[in-house]
Amino acid sequence: MPHNARVLLLLLLLLLSLSLTAESRRMGGRRKRWSEPEETLKPGKTLGETPDAVVLIGKTGLEAGMVNGPLSRKIIDGTKTRKLKTSHLLRVDEHDFTMRPAFAGPAVPVGVDVQVESLDSISEVDMDFTMTLYLRHYWKDERLAFPSTTNKSMTFDGRLVKKIWVPDVFFVHSKRSFIHDTTTDNIMLRVFPDGHVLYSLRVTVTAACNMDFSRFPLDSQTCTLELESYAYTDEDLMLYWKSGDESLSTDDRISLSQFLIQKFHTTSRLAFYSSTGWYNRLYINFTLRRHIFFFLLQTYFPATLMVMLSWVSFWIDRRAVPARVSLGITTVLTMSTIITGVNASMPRVSYIKAVDIYLWVSFVFVFLSVLEYAAVNYLTTVRDGKDRKLREKLKEQSQPLPCTCGMPHTKTMMLDGMYSEADANSLAGYTRASMAAEDPSDKQEQMVVHLTLDNESTETKKKGIRSFRIIQNTHTIDTYSRMIFPGAYILFNLIYWCVYC
Repeated sequence: MPHNARVLLLLLLLLLSLSLTAESRRMGGRRKRWSEPEETLKPGKTLGETPDAVVLIGKTGLEAGMVNGPLSRKIIDGTKTRKLKTSHLLRVDEHDFTMRPAFAGPAVPVGVDVQVESLDSISEVDMDFTMTLYLRHYWKDERLAFPSTTNKSMTFDGRLVKKIWVPDVFFVHSKRSFIHDTTTDNIMLRVFPDGHVLYSLRVTVTAACNMDFSRFPLDSQTCTLELESYAYTDEDLMLYWKSGDESLSTDDRISLSQFLIQKFHTTSRLAFYSSTGWYNRLYINFTLRRHIFFFLLQTYFPATLMVMLSWVSFWIDRRAVPARVSLGITTVLTMSTIITGVNASMPRVSYIKAVDIYLWVSFVFVFLSVLEYAAVNYLTTVRDGKDRKLREKLKEQSQPLPCTCGMPHTKTMMLDGMYSEADANSLAGYTRASMAAEDPSDKQEQMVVHLTLDNESTETKKKGIRSFRIIQNTHTIDTYSRMIFPGAYILFNLIYWCVYC
């Protein structure tokens, strides 16, 4: 019995181990089946490595690009499975794009529109302007037509532009220009199924602008950006504004520090070259009006203040030579500096500008104030010298007369004829009473003596008064200058601003 029990126990253990082995095999197979589709989702594993994956090509909708596994489906990008080149779709290799569309036929119409992004700078010295814009071309090239059920366009970057024909538009009178290339070339090409093409690029161009500075800084300038085909005449390429004046659009935020943008407009005309023929030319015209406030602060107000400062010398004493001379020289040098600074920022034109008229007239007023004091100082010096000589002469003549006892006084006085009124008054012994008491025969001569002395006294007195008035007239020059200089300058300003404003 114990032996049978032992055998039975071994059989049970054997059956239990067999059952566990079968169960472990069944679980292992099930785990393997669940793990295989997960491997197809790993990024490192390709579709070809999945045994159950089937790619459906040629079907539409969600069926295209499905991965069918036992337990899962995954949508994939169809462009990665089908290798189709753009050149094959547009048939670039089948045509010769070195020739224009409809070669040897009618002219190709090329519409143009422009969007001005910014007006960067205006240079008076170089007479040019810098502008950044989006330049767009529109034309039809049937060689680029392609079949499409959705009638949607295809957009490409600048790499395709090198393989097809594009218009050869350039900027006339441009000094520098470039296509922006950050982060890549700013070129866009859009092709429609019927062959219409949109070619857009972002350009910065610096072009010449013929400016007239005769009214500077109260001027308005009109600048023009000109577009033209370089190789194709009007018989091969017809360049035109796509939507008329609406073909030009600008950003409302465009502003310049010195100018007010008044108007943008477009025009077009034919340009003739004697050696090549007629070409279509498009014009972008814009008018700029200069802001005057900057020049009022930097030029006109300082010049006016220097002129007014020169008038201060008219109220300074004419004998204060250092004060008046230093003030005059300072104002003259300051005006010279202002004129030099204005001309340094301007081109060397051969005509007179409005600002030149104002500055040079102001300089003349300052210079005349210096000349006025030179004249006053000279006249004062001359009259002071004459007055000093006259005082010395009067001092010599005012000494006591020598004794003329027993001599006929009338004859003596007649011979001298140089006595002043003080000398006549010093003849105390020859009063009218003593003259009347003398011999009547001498009365006539005595009266002659008295009249002669009176005449001499009157002439000397008039000379003294005249000399005094001349000396006083040197100060009167300053008095008149206080009214004449400001009045003349105010009159000049009224005429100037009425003419140029």
